[in-house]
Amino acid sequence: MMPLPLRLAIVALALAALDLAGGGAAHAQGGDDAFRSQIATIQQDQLFTRSRYGRAVQERIEAASRALQEENRRIETDLEAEERLLTQQRQTLAPDAFRKLADAFDSKVEGIRAAQESKSRAMTRQAEEDRQRFFQTAAPILADMMGELGAVALLDKGSVILSLDVIDITDRAVARIDTVLGDGAVPGEAPVVPPAPEVTTGSGAAP
Repeated sequence: MMPLPLRLAIVALALAALDLAGGGAAHAQGGDDAFRSQIATIQQDQLFTRSRYGRAVQERIEAASRALQEENRRIETDLEAEERLLTQQRQTLAPDAFRKLADAFDSKVEGIRAAQESKSRAMTRQAEEDRQRFFQTAAPILADMMGELGAVALLDKGSVILSLDVIDITDRAVARIDTVLGDGAVPGEAPVVPPAPEVTTGSGAAP
């Protein structure tokens, strides 16, 4: 636990920053609208997950993920059927002929697995890129809010040891971003799951 003197010192510094900005918490003359501080904090994760833009990104990624999972289950079912048929053919095929079919099937399975894993990695990259794009797009809005507050620094609240709630602007930032950016929709920006590799059953398993 942090020593009490250190806690008090940090609180004193925070209060001093508020005073330097023009009168402490300044609830007079307009309440929150009159609040000014040289230092403000924000909760980055909440900024993303609570905003309409962030929720829309998450919904698109989740929808694409569900589609990929359904596709994987369908492919698995088809491959199991093809494997059963290949096993049945073993009784009537010459060893060399069966080996060719079995090798072709194994190659197909490996190719499909690699393709599906590539799609999964692409969606993970897309999710991270969308998150980065959100913060890049929101940066000018946050900068405007800093100017309105007279703030010279905006810190992630998660990296601050101790702070006063009055300097947390997350709620106001979410509201402002929702007003300016909405859900951030751009035509054609939603993740697209490429078509699944074709899985055919029957004796045509060989290339």
